[in-house]
Amino acid sequence: MKGSQGRRRAVAVLSLLGATLFWAGNYVVGAGAVQSIDPLSLVLLRWSLAVVPLLVIAQLVERPCWRSVAAAWPWLLSLGVLGLLGYNLLLYFALEHTDAFNASLINAFNPALITLAAAVFLRERLTPLAVAGVLIALAGVLIVISGGNLARLVATGFGAGEVLMVGAIVVWTAYTVTGRLAPKIPPITATAVQAAVVVAILGPVRFATGGLAFPPTGAALASLLFIAIFPSVLSYLLWNRALTVLPAAGAGVFLNLITVFTAILTALSGQVHTTAQLVGGAVVIAGVVVANAPVFRRQGRTGEPPEG
Repeated sequence: MKGSQGRRRAVAVLSLLGATLFWAGNYVVGAGAVQSIDPLSLVLLRWSLAVVPLLVIAQLVERPCWRSVAAAWPWLLSLGVLGLLGYNLLLYFALEHTDAFNASLINAFNPALITLAAAVFLRERLTPLAVAGVLIALAGVLIVISGGNLARLVATGFGAGEVLMVGAIVVWTAYTVTGRLAPKIPPITATAVQAAVVVAILGPVRFATGGLAFPPTGAALASLLFIAIFPSVLSYLLWNRALTVLPAAGAGVFLNLITVFTAILTALSGQVHTTAQLVGGAVVIAGVVVANAPVFRRQGRTGEPPEG
């Protein structure tokens, strides 16, 4: 019995590692994809390819009550616009102006920002430890954005990529807060419906503003297929499989690995990381861990995977 339980936990941990690795891959592969596919087309093609597999998996795995899902349409519409559409558009626009590792380092501040937003909008208790963690994480983000030179940041301001990425995590924070207020829908089902929302909204907009840009090369097509399959479908499947074995709060600790995996992947691709990136990233992750220490100890909390 213990051996069987141990194997299930091991599989769950491997599932979390796979999910976060694929979400990290979205940063690295996405940075290359936006060089030949505009962000609007990339988001539309990504969710057009992912929506059918997500719907099939939702039906087979979760067997949702579609009447209840339909009744929650205002919430799912809002969540689709904020998370799958807004966050991803801002992310891919940011990747046109900054590198994948920088983007992932700024994104690592998101859990701390969610902690702050939950205190403001959901009246969740903000402990002194959480405040300290948010401030530590913010200091890490400023180190990353300024390149370790805060005086230069004051003189020159923020770069376009950094501003867009900060906008992305603000949108994802709004998505998370809204999701905590929304009716409970099975997670893969919710993602599938939100993907359909993105396709329905963005399709007409994209065609009205110049038409859809398809991948011009084999490499661009491979990047699109990776993004549509691995971070869009498999990550959600692996994440939710793991949550059937491990507590959500414990699984949330693994989200910090997105930045770690992004650092490894970009290093393997030949990108040289600066001292400011490495130090700032470590400070951000430390701040997030401090801010969310009570959550990690709480077993019943729902964990929200990041949209990567």
